[in-house]
Amino acid sequence: MKIIHIIGARPQFIKYFPIGRYISAHMPSTTNLLIHTGQHYDYRMSRIFFDELGIKHPDYHIGAGSGPHGEQTGTILKEIERILVRETPSAVIIYGDTNSTLGGALAAAKLHIPVVHIEAGLRSFNRNMPEEVNRVVADHVSTLLLCPSMAGVKNLENEGITQKICTGALITAGYFKKHTLNATADKPVVINTGDVMQDVILYTAAVAGKNSTIIKDMSLSAKEYYLLTVHRAENTDSAARLCEIIKFVNKTSDNKAVVFPMHPRTKKMYRNSTAKFANNVRIVDPVGYFDLIQLLKNAKMLMTDSGGMQKEAFWLAVPCITLRNETEWIETIESGWNVLFKNYRGKHKILRNNLKCYGDGNAAKRIGEAIFALIANRTR
Repeated sequence: MKIIHIIGARPQFIKYFPIGRYISAHMPSTTNLLIHTGQHYDYRMSRIFFDELGIKHPDYHIGAGSGPHGEQTGTILKEIERILVRETPSAVIIYGDTNSTLGGALAAAKLHIPVVHIEAGLRSFNRNMPEEVNRVVADHVSTLLLCPSMAGVKNLENEGITQKICTGALITAGYFKKHTLNATADKPVVINTGDVMQDVILYTAAVAGKNSTIIKDMSLSAKEYYLLTVHRAENTDSAARLCEIIKFVNKTSDNKAVVFPMHPRTKKMYRNSTAKFANNVRIVDPVGYFDLIQLLKNAKMLMTDSGGMQKEAFWLAVPCITLRNETEWIETIESGWNVLFKNYRGKHKILRNNLKCYGDGNAAKRIGEAIFALIANRTR
């Protein structure tokens, strides 16, 4: 059997990490190939994650780089199609909601190769977001849709993708030792595997505490600073929107230290912004993953537009303000740990009644078993 994974941006590198490790350890007869689209082309945004997490060197590197959405997606689609024709994999694994996700999904679906979408079913219900378009299209050409929570299962059901296992509840580990998985492009199957990012945070939070010295290096004190990240196109491609966020951060931080590892896209727009961050906002270059987790773990609060970091803050019990008008991670909002910036009134109303909504930290095992079951059934 041969599996191809397609990744191209920071969150995808991180999600691939436990899944690639599980498949290598428990499916030794499977050829596990990795395509890096090059969507994140900056070293600090890409290669450093491979180095720190010990991810295998990509078997293919497309080098798509930056550019308009259509151009970037087209390059990814064209190059992935060539690789898939050459390699003829048993399945293609896509992650999340980037242009790499969309390009990989379309290339595989048109070649009639089963598409497995990890982090399926998420919806912000804002079609102005390119990520939302990517999610919807990828889900509707996938054969196996692996959701991080019950909310994703319900979203897919509302869109007509209704064939689900265990009624959409978290699937039990070892389920496919007793059951087959009959999934096709015409009859896709939805499974709640839990969130693989929880697997990662359980591992990296412990490692970061031992390996990262960034708190000391930056002369920071635990819970005495805020952490800020901004990278989404909806915030960085609009001068007015970026100004709105800058003013919000300046007002909300109230002269408290803010550490801001600035994304290259944000840096480009910020140069020409009429609004500027106050002196308490400390702008630094992008940092490695372990350093970022250590900064988050010790922060008093996070302000971000990153979906992944909303959940990381949730699991690390760090209050979060999401710098967007909506979020697909509604469970973090319901918990009180997260609040949309338009709704923030100076404090969080924190609850603790749904901390298990994303599973139990064993998503990679469930995902690996589901992928193996899909391929095994097709090769009978």
